Amino acid sequence: MEQGTTVSEEIVRESYSTRFDEYVELFGSTASAHPSDRELVGTWTDTLTGPVLDAGCGPGQWTSFMAGRGAVVNGIDVVPEFVEHARRQYPGLTFDVGSFEALRTAAASLGGVLSWYSLIHHSPEDIQIPLAEFARVIRPGGGLLVGFFEGSTRGPFDHAVATGYRWPVAELGAELADAGFEVIETHTRTGGGYRPHGAITARRLRAG
Repeated sequence: MEQGTTVSEEIVRESYSTRFDEYVELFGSTASAHPSDRELVGTWTDTLTGPVLDAGCGPGQWTSFMAGRGAVVNGIDVVPEFVEHARRQYPGLTFDVGSFEALRTAAASLGGVLSWYSLIHHSPEDIQIPLAEFARVIRPGGGLLVGFFEGSTRGPFDHAVATGYRWPVAELGAELADAGFEVIETHTRTGGGYRPHGAITARRLRAG
């Protein structure tokens, strides 16, 4: 796949549906996450005020994790199998099938959005579509946390499920700024059997 070619939601949905059981076994618990990721998501969650959306919630483990920190949180995902699993696994929480490119959420109604590796299949040319939706639904001063594959240059790579994209932290931070966010912190990690990892926490600026 050439750089910049969009991976459609249909391809993403079908690809993850096909490997649903494998994905849940490998990544369906926060216990499988790096300890620093759990610390980051937890401390970030504690800073939020108001409802939180786990955009691209997968099997629901991070939704449950944030709820355990006291957040009022729900999850959405384009993969029905993930949503069905999450509803069974965490019956006290709300999960819906949906696209975060067109959220069924009122403007400026959320205290924060977690997008943990849910933007990895968006090309540089279409990354602003979900970022604009996040900016629309997060109230001024609300938070955004993005986890992603980090790299020295942006571009595609052969992800196990569907084509993924790596980002230099500064370049993805610039995309967040263009969407109306102020970057607060950046994090990177390499080694330990993990792909190079990046994370950015950001704050929604007041429009205008």
